[in-house]
Amino acid sequence: MSGFFGAVLKHPCETNLFYGIDYHSHLGTKRGGMVTLDDGFFHRAIHNIDNSYFRTKFSDDFGKFKGNSGIGVISDTDSQPIVVNSHLGRFAIVTVAKINNISELEQECLDKDQQFTELSSGVTNQTELVALLITQGKDFVDGIQNVFRKVKGSCSMLILTDHGIIAVRDYYGRTPIVIGKGDDGYVLASESHSYANLGYETEKFVGPGEIVRVTSDGIEQLLPPNDKMQICSFLWIYYGYPAVDYEGINVEDVRYREGYEMGKKDDVEADFVSAIPDSGIGMALGYALGRGIPYKRGVVKYTPTWSRSFMPVNQETREHVAKMKLIPNRSVLEGKRIVICDDSIVRGTQLRDNVKKLYDCGAKELHVRISCPPLLYGCEFINFSTSRSEMELITRRVVEELEGNSKKNLPLYMDETSPQYARMVESIRKHLGVDTLKFNSLDVIAKAIGLPKERICTHCFDGSSYGY
Repeated sequence: MSGFFGAVLKHPCETNLFYGIDYHSHLGTKRGGMVTLDDGFFHRAIHNIDNSYFRTKFSDDFGKFKGNSGIGVISDTDSQPIVVNSHLGRFAIVTVAKINNISELEQECLDKDQQFTELSSGVTNQTELVALLITQGKDFVDGIQNVFRKVKGSCSMLILTDHGIIAVRDYYGRTPIVIGKGDDGYVLASESHSYANLGYETEKFVGPGEIVRVTSDGIEQLLPPNDKMQICSFLWIYYGYPAVDYEGINVEDVRYREGYEMGKKDDVEADFVSAIPDSGIGMALGYALGRGIPYKRGVVKYTPTWSRSFMPVNQETREHVAKMKLIPNRSVLEGKRIVICDDSIVRGTQLRDNVKKLYDCGAKELHVRISCPPLLYGCEFINFSTSRSEMELITRRVVEELEGNSKKNLPLYMDETSPQYARMVESIRKHLGVDTLKFNSLDVIAKAIGLPKERICTHCFDGSSYGY
């Protein structure tokens, strides 16, 4: 995905900016970057964090960043921040974006005699592309609206200027921006937990398509939010850190409610419930209460050195990371009937391998419970997974096996009351090699989040999202 952080304070911002960015490290592992502004001069550094951590790579830079305002990013896509000099003035920009029509927009900029100087893995840097689209406007608001009109996908951004930080949430609010307030000024973040230990309290959740300018003295609205919103439901299901609030709704609370609703309706007989950590833990705790069985840690995660396994680009590396970081607890598992809670099934490879390890450690029965519905569509909006094709989804491969066409009768495979849905789930169960398998419904997801269905993006489950 990616996550960003900004600070505009009444004193030097380097320390708070450094730690605020670092608290977004669970959202990306490709590039880290930060920039501060001091008397018209930008101090910038970008490092590759593929094989290290943000703190490690930037520790040598600490003390070099001057100024009371700055922005930074943990990026799973481009090298950023980008610094630009234009008719709008000098500015730095970071984005959380997925731009699906980048080639088309690149050519449009070239046709206007604009040029690109940054390449990411040999292709156009999408943050630089956004900066160029902004400079086509007569002012920042006009340029940002140009981005809204032209980008297919999503794009949220922070823009560092001589007059504060401009925060822009993507047009349908698929990714979040939250503003924290302290005695010394303001911070801006993708995730609210990032400033909890820095002395700031949540002041405002930026609305979908809203543009605000933040200085150390206050918040000025430059463009009001849209009426429509499509915030990604997977922020609560998988991406979000447990202590984060999106739209004022806590991630751990949502996961707990998802598990509770499933446990309350389940009839499986089991000795205890466990989780695939980390994002399955909240669900498992809720399931344990709803079902009335104990929660135990049958699987533990080795956290000091292993990253989140969806991040590495190479599939073989992803599988290796997934295998190495999760350790089954044999003494807890042996001879027991166990409910295993997990956030989702994408390809099915990691969960199948984890299941095999649990059986090898003596588990008598394994009953897998998934907090969300089956994934039937690839994400068009936030880079939820690194899948290059929808055929990498286990659901689509099963549909092709059953129908001879991976796109045939998809509405029936979304309907949990249909025989097609039942056959799909049974095929996935056999692939995983577990005793039983159940998924939560979309109704439960919406109820657990607490927003109307039309205000959350559920495209990966039902292909229903608009604005693309």
